[in-house]
Amino acid sequence: MIRTDGRSQTQLRPLRLTVDYLDYAEGSVIIEAGRTRVLCAATVEEKVPPFLEGSGRGWVTAEYSMLPRATLTRTPREREGRLSGRTQEIQRLIGRSLRAAVDLEALGTRTLILDCDVLQADGGTRTAAITGAFVALYRACSRLVERGLLPAHPVRTAVAAVSVGVVEGEPLLDLCYEEDARAEVDFNVVMTAHGDFVEVQGTGEGGVFSRTRLDELLSLAQEGISQLLAFQQPYLR
Repeated sequence: MIRTDGRSQTQLRPLRLTVDYLDYAEGSVIIEAGRTRVLCAATVEEKVPPFLEGSGRGWVTAEYSMLPRATLTRTPREREGRLSGRTQEIQRLIGRSLRAAVDLEALGTRTLILDCDVLQADGGTRTAAITGAFVALYRACSRLVERGLLPAHPVRTAVAAVSVGVVEGEPLLDLCYEEDARAEVDFNVVMTAHGDFVEVQGTGEGGVFSRTRLDELLSLAQEGISQLLAFQQPYLR
């Protein structure tokens, strides 16, 4: 099939990272995946949530939001305490994914907060947020090491994420919005640089899928994530 933007079935969208975009955040990245753009900012707080007090462990969490005109028509701005179920689910996914990358004991009694703000949405905002936020997190931790606040880097593995799906019977990597809206099967996959899965979110949007198809999609996602992990490498310092 001919894809909307002319890519092959197994091709990622054009990817771009701009690091240190913000002057004040401990780490910041704008990630562009095709026409999707997400600003990821890392903040370090020298405290932990109440449930971790006295444990000697740190914490990594995330918040996600979409600017009103990130989409074709204006989306009302969400207020704190009145987040949609979708927003809550996405930011929990981002937080879980990033915690898988960090040794929380080595982080010490501090919290890393990753704010992921969608500037423009064209599908794959949550996967782009994970891939970009990891780079922001890594660079924030590097600054803690440089300042002598950590004896060693607490990141134990890289993490990246991508979407895969089935459109008109064909498996596709890294769906844009138009493809995602037509997908019969839709997956978001998060993996580490060690080849382990952090999370697999999959559903039959307009049909069902076999075990064979499942394995095919996971293999396609793994190929895409290996490329994303390689793309991250030059920015991990």
